[in-house]
Amino acid sequence: MVSPKSEDANEDRRTRLLAAAAITLGRLSDVLIPLGELFAAHGHQLYLVGGSVRDAVLGRLGTDLDFTTDARPEQVQEMLRGWADNLWDTGGLAFGTVTASKDGQQLEITTFRADSYDRVSRNPEVTFGDTLEGDLVRRDFTVNAMAVRIGALGELEFVDPLGGIEALLAGVLDTPAAPEDSFRDDPLRMLRGARFVSQLGFHLAPRVREAIVAMAPELDRITAERVHTELDKLIGGQYPIEGIDIMCETGLADRVLPEVPAMKLEIDEHHQHKDVYQHSLTVLRQAIDQEQGDPDLVLRWAALLHDIGKPPTKKNEPGGGVSFHHHEVVGAKMVRKRMRALKYPKQFTEDVARLVYLHLRFHGYGKGQWTDSAVRRYVTDGGDLLPRLHKLVRADCTTRNRKRAASLQATYDDLETRIERLREQEDLERVRPDLDGNAIMELLDIKPGPDVGKAWKFLKELRLDRGPLPRDEAEAELLAWWKQSPRVDTERDN
Repeated sequence: MVSPKSEDANEDRRTRLLAAAAITLGRLSDVLIPLGELFAAHGHQLYLVGGSVRDAVLGRLGTDLDFTTDARPEQVQEMLRGWADNLWDTGGLAFGTVTASKDGQQLEITTFRADSYDRVSRNPEVTFGDTLEGDLVRRDFTVNAMAVRIGALGELEFVDPLGGIEALLAGVLDTPAAPEDSFRDDPLRMLRGARFVSQLGFHLAPRVREAIVAMAPELDRITAERVHTELDKLIGGQYPIEGIDIMCETGLADRVLPEVPAMKLEIDEHHQHKDVYQHSLTVLRQAIDQEQGDPDLVLRWAALLHDIGKPPTKKNEPGGGVSFHHHEVVGAKMVRKRMRALKYPKQFTEDVARLVYLHLRFHGYGKGQWTDSAVRRYVTDGGDLLPRLHKLVRADCTTRNRKRAASLQATYDDLETRIERLREQEDLERVRPDLDGNAIMELLDIKPGPDVGKAWKFLKELRLDRGPLPRDEAEAELLAWWKQSPRVDTERDN
């Protein structure tokens, strides 16, 4: 039984949240008031709805505003034409959505919906509805099923027929209708549940969790592009650890990211963590702690996936030890395969895979035994990713032994100091041979072809090993190499 004090506290908090939301929305009066008047003048209803209302209540409203209305899309377009700064035909008209902008705000206005689903794909048979209540009940979660009526004179009326504010106060994600029906209509809503756990810090209602566990295979109906969009929002959230845990606990990860729950089976070789899965979540958390500004999705994905190569490389050693030799190489290949399957952009995929491949390189540094040549190669191999590699390597130190942790961080400090010292002496960001292609061809008296590439590569390796060389010394080294090098340039041989 809820005590009267608890009820009073909740009511007080509810009042304060709604008052704060009214203040937040009041700052948008230059857009909301004329928009409300425009729809009222044409005899139509207009409501701010969904995530926009939720975020206004939470004090985190952005510049994207979602509305719903009884007006049909063509009517909405006609009303906005001449008032909006921009009006786009984005293909959303078929789904009842008109997109526009006004005074820096992005507006999406959708006609009341009463869709039905074939429950084979996730594509609805678009049907326009006639009531706000019918529109709200078809939404994914009750916290996203609140609305604010935008009146003709700027009045704002909070509308919450499904208890969204109570769910928000409790920090719970529940569905307006039975979760089985909601997820069968649109399985992506299950993944959205995990995403909202990450973004909002809420938890799933017991019946929602049970339904996801039972229906996780339905996620296979969703396209890879839609899945990876949700995954990016999840890992970019404020609480991604909790979101990932929900995915793994409910079986969603088994459908879209099976390499992550697979790490639960593996013991970390340092035996400092319960398993590699928990270690990876710790690395992710520590990588996030180093961020400045917006979430760095490349770094976050690399932190989460850096050890996915351990399960397939696990080997039980004599004496009870466990090793994961070359797991960084295997892991990088696994990253590429998974991200390609999820239709991630090529460069994004390669960046994450490259960080996974390089994350163990530092451990060969020892107590500073690397030569300047090895430091140059580390910088060159890291390339544009070097700042992220620094953060990933530091985050990968999760030992509970404070002395060992301090020693590892001090060692990496030393490496970064050496990098900076070399950077002051050389252009480490663009390590190139001391002679370019034209100089190579002139010195060796050859034409463009494979031999030029071989000579360029030789000089690049020489540059990495010895640093910048005077031109005459570089030329002497190239000529000496050329005398002993097998020819592949057929024109020269002829």
